[in-house]
Amino acid sequence: MLFPTARSTGFAALTALVLVPATACSGSATAPAAEAEVSGAQTVADDLSGEFERLESEFDARLGVYAVDTGTGEEVVHRDDERFGYASTHKAFTAALALGQNTPEEWEEVITYTADDLVDHSPVTEEHVDTGMTLLEVADAAVRYSDNTAANLLFEELGGPDGFEEDMRAIGDDVISADRIETELNLVPPGETRDTSTPRAMAESLDRFVLGDVLEEEPRTVLTDMLVNNTTGDELIRAGVPEDWRVGDKTGGGSHGSRNDIAVVWPPEGDPIVIAVMSTREQEGAEFDNALVSGATEIVVE
Repeated sequence: MLFPTARSTGFAALTALVLVPATACSGSATAPAAEAEVSGAQTVADDLSGEFERLESEFDARLGVYAVDTGTGEEVVHRDDERFGYASTHKAFTAALALGQNTPEEWEEVITYTADDLVDHSPVTEEHVDTGMTLLEVADAAVRYSDNTAANLLFEELGGPDGFEEDMRAIGDDVISADRIETELNLVPPGETRDTSTPRAMAESLDRFVLGDVLEEEPRTVLTDMLVNNTTGDELIRAGVPEDWRVGDKTGGGSHGSRNDIAVVWPPEGDPIVIAVMSTREQEGAEFDNALVSGATEIVVE
């Protein structure tokens, strides 16, 4: 659980946290002290793993969680280095890259497409086949409405999945595997590695785009505004945090009951928290349940 009662948000005391100190935050410690700190943190992590395992059993799902307090570097983890299909969460990154690689003037250039380019779940782009949409509008449709045709237009802007993956490598993400476009990328059965990443890598990349210096100030502000005004996430991470917390998130859902949400969360006090919750099930026709994601988030922040 994140965070100490020294904050006025009323959360559990520091001794109840599941903390794995980040390397960058422990560089000044002596070796014996660092070893002792990790040992103590691991004991607590085992206790909280039971809470996540309870959710896995309840929802018959495999669950991955990574959360970090960007002020202290303290982490909550569960299967954080296991691969999951990222589904539509990639749209936060493809939009970020497309905005970052173009000037604000170029954001206003119109992208044209045809009815043949439309794929399932394209609520915004299907309304603008005759007129086309600006790059800024396409990015907004992909992030805020999870429009799949808009996502494919962003892929095209970046040079396809290969170009997207190359750009992600350039910002320091050496984990994500980008192979297909919408909607095929959502088909990720057990054992599949195409179009996958890990909760830790997804959270770290979101951190770079929203809180880091990968983007210039203007595209970073625009991206953050899109995430905060996302229309698809009310029942996921947003439902798991207190109502007065500000949340910017991107959701995703795919085959085998996959359900994901990645977010930057701003408590009223303290530093932002970056959270990635990813999940999947074994059965091919399984449906997802948003309560799994919101429940995992509650464990992180309570």
